[in-house]
Amino acid sequence: MSNIHLFFDLDRTLWDFEKNSEIALHILFHDLKLQLDIEDFHAFHTEYKEHNTILWKLYGEGKMSKEVLRNDRFRKALASFGVHDETIIERLSDGYVELSPIQTALFPNALETVQKLKESGHQLHMITNGFREVQTVKIENCGLAPYFQELICSEDIGKNKPDKDIFHHAMHLANCHASHSVMIGDDYEVDILGANAVGMHTIHFDPEHRFDDSSREWRIRELNQIPALLPWIFKS
Repeated sequence: MSNIHLFFDLDRTLWDFEKNSEIALHILFHDLKLQLDIEDFHAFHTEYKEHNTILWKLYGEGKMSKEVLRNDRFRKALASFGVHDETIIERLSDGYVELSPIQTALFPNALETVQKLKESGHQLHMITNGFREVQTVKIENCGLAPYFQELICSEDIGKNKPDKDIFHHAMHLANCHASHSVMIGDDYEVDILGANAVGMHTIHFDPEHRFDDSSREWRIRELNQIPALLPWIFKS
C-alpha cells in the first residue's frame, strides 16, 4: 500500500471550526462592548452562524466575493439586533479574521493520526475552500503544517469543492492518480461526492452521527480510525 496520497479537508475535519470560531467571537463581543446593544452572546452567535452559512454557500457557488462575504455576515447578524454601525462591523470583521485562525482546537486524535499516517509513508495534502492567508495561519498555529505537502485552496484556481477542477488540480500538484488518492472530509456533498466524481476514494468523517452506516461508503466517527481503514479501502 505504498505511494498513497491522502487529501484532507481542514475546517470541521481536522480543525474544530465551530469551537475556534465561537472562542474568537466571544472575545470580540466583549472587546467591542457589543453586550451594550446585544444582551445575549449566544443569540448573536446563533444569528451570525445562520448568515455565515448562507453567505458561504453563495460564495461557494461563485455568487459572492470573499470581500463582501467577510463584512456582510457580520453586517446582517448585527442588523438583526438593530446595530448598523459600519465602524463596528469593520472592526468585528477584521478582528475575526485575525483572531479565529490563531485558535488551536483540533478534533480528538487529529495530530496523532496525521503523524501516524505520515510515519507510515503516506503523503498528506489538504484541499480547502477557505482563504489561503487564513488557512495557512491555522495549520501553522495548531501544529499540522509539518505533516502536509500541498495546501490547495479554492481561491487559487477560482473553483470551490465540489467542482471537479479543484480535485484534478490537487492531484496534478501532488503528482498522483485518483486510484491512489483518498479524500477525507466532513461535508458529504462537497468533499465526498465531489471527490467520488473524479474517481478518488473517500472517507466521510461524521463525528455527530448525521449519517447511518447502512451504505457501502467508508465512514468514520473518530479520526484515529483512518490508519486501520486504509488497507480495506485499497483491498476492495
